Amino acid sequence: MLTPKIQSLLIATSLAVLLFACKKSTTETGSTPSDADLQTQSDDESRVSNETDAAFDDVNTVMTSQATITGSENTPIRYGVITTGANQDTVNSLICDAVVTVDTVDNPRTLTITYNGSNCQLTRSRTGTIVVSIAKGVKWTNAGAVVTVKFNNLKITRAFDSKSITLNGTHTYTDVSGGSLLSLIANNSAPIVHTITSTDMSITFDNGTQRTWNLARQRSYSYDKGIVMTTTGTHADGSTTGISEWGLNRFGNAFTVQIKTGLTIAQSCSWRLTAGEAALINAQGTTDIRFGLDASGQATGCPLGAAAYYFQLSWTGKSGKTYTITMPY
Repeated sequence: MLTPKIQSLLIATSLAVLLFACKKSTTETGSTPSDADLQTQSDDESRVSNETDAAFDDVNTVMTSQATITGSENTPIRYGVITTGANQDTVNSLICDAVVTVDTVDNPRTLTITYNGSNCQLTRSRTGTIVVSIAKGVKWTNAGAVVTVKFNNLKITRAFDSKSITLNGTHTYTDVSGGSLLSLIANNSAPIVHTITSTDMSITFDNGTQRTWNLARQRSYSYDKGIVMTTTGTHADGSTTGISEWGLNRFGNAFTVQIKTGLTIAQSCSWRLTAGEAALINAQGTTDIRFGLDASGQATGCPLGAAAYYFQLSWTGKSGKTYTITMPY
């Protein structure tokens, strides 16, 4: 349910960094190919972050719908179960481009999301599978519950340019606080906190280059006139804290994404990103981006109607001069 707004945001972010790189090329002498590399890296990071979030939104949707996973007596197995034989049931889920196969007998129990390549959201198509493994006795609503989420050749092809990324690797998904999103909505309960970690997520880019990235994210859900989701980074490297992604980009250069202030999405503001600050750190320096601003660059409340929020990019050029761009999203 959060994915469309995140997609719009990350597209805007990529365009902003594209403008940043172009502006940098025209305002400073000695521009190098690293400007184009930065554009590509920003787009890559946005897409990987976006599609990973979208995949875990799907995982949440599937797990929440299964009583044998949540442990809730009030959670039905939804959407019309069709028995296909052995110990498996096939569930037509709310995921518009996938079918889910549920095995609740074997140990570990598994939920397999198989994407069918349709472009039901008119933005991209997906193929491949995600397999969620839950050990016997584990209830996702219990505090500290851990499940394993494996991406198997999860290929995402963007509609407007046919460029693809392919994700493989195993993630550890933890319900730190306990509870479920359904109970949060029904009872306005205490915040629900999930973490996602991975040290072996393989990414194959459209040019065939393959790299390994690391993830360390925390997603905290609270309720304030609707669901509020805040994403932070949980990794630290020396004095740098709040790291959410790090690794080598497609060009073989090291990068780090740091979330300085939690990225907050609010249902009461039409699922828009209402606040947060992040930084992209690489050999070229640090680019900061702040969200939830007005046209003057000041923090603001939810804009009325269709009015825009703004984000602000700041970076230091080769001459030592600091540049700032403010754009709507």
